[in-house]
Amino acid sequence: MGSLAKKVLLTGGTGFIASHILTELLDAGYHVVVTVRTHEKGRQLLESLSNTGNKAASYVVVEDIAKDGAYDEAIQSIPDLDLVVHTASPYHFNYTDPKTDFLDPAIKGTAGLLASIKAYAPTVKRVVFTSSSSTIVTPPNHKEVYDETSYGSVTWEEAMVPTVTYRASKIFAERAAFEFIEKEKPNFDLVTINPPLVFGPKPRHVTDLKALNTSNYIIRDTMLGKWKDGGAPYAKPFTWVDVRDVAFAHRRALELPEASGHRFYTIAGHFSNKRIAEAIRATHPQLADRLPPSDMPDDLPEGIYGFDNSKSRRMLGMTFRDLNTCVGDAVASMLE
Repeated sequence: MGSLAKKVLLTGGTGFIASHILTELLDAGYHVVVTVRTHEKGRQLLESLSNTGNKAASYVVVEDIAKDGAYDEAIQSIPDLDLVVHTASPYHFNYTDPKTDFLDPAIKGTAGLLASIKAYAPTVKRVVFTSSSSTIVTPPNHKEVYDETSYGSVTWEEAMVPTVTYRASKIFAERAAFEFIEKEKPNFDLVTINPPLVFGPKPRHVTDLKALNTSNYIIRDTMLGKWKDGGAPYAKPFTWVDVRDVAFAHRRALELPEASGHRFYTIAGHFSNKRIAEAIRATHPQLADRLPPSDMPDDLPEGIYGFDNSKSRRMLGMTFRDLNTCVGDAVASMLE
């Protein structure tokens, strides 16, 4: 297949979504160079792949993606680079300064990467950017149904509010990416993948459940019995997708010429704390004594907004895993 000779740069290579994208791309025959923050992280990632037979992965170190020219050296070190997948962006709640710790890495990291590609990688034809459904939904005044034609908005002042910072970082970063394409007119085009909360099996290199990605906390904590007697936090944003489906979407977005310039709302469905617990009960009945009672009320709000994922199904050829499959596989990976 044509992809056998193609070389992809994957930023944020040790992240949850990126780890699954790496597997998806390697299985499809791509050579993948991942960015990591340290050599130790790079070695750990490659070691986790050693028993899979994949020998087409390597890494480069980019210590601080918010620095000017952060990606220059990495880009120049990869001759004949064909494609780029940009996932590197903060998603956690352990930060002190919204601008320095969250907004700058998301916004400057994205704009800086695109500038480096334009300057030093003329062979790159497409960049796929991992955005978010946060750039589509418009809380608190939700639309009845969301699709890719919806654009979220936020002010810089609002971005300083901790509960808004992540959403703002994705809105500003996606906006910066499309503005770069429009103004700079590089040799490459842009596609964005816009998932909601992403669940699924933990990456191979993650061996400590404390080091799980933030979005999987709800599954981990439910599995460990943390919410057996109630008290689970409100399950916003109530929409989810399996990480393996998100990885598939990224690969398809790299490959399809007609995806150029598009956003893809890759959403599987709604979830709630109760539905997570019931998915664990159905797939791992041996854990039932750790779970809330089966007659607990469903905490999915009435009148929750709808979604239209037909574009992802039609153009990318996506079929979405159901919640039981996703949660069951996630729990199985955590029990290993």
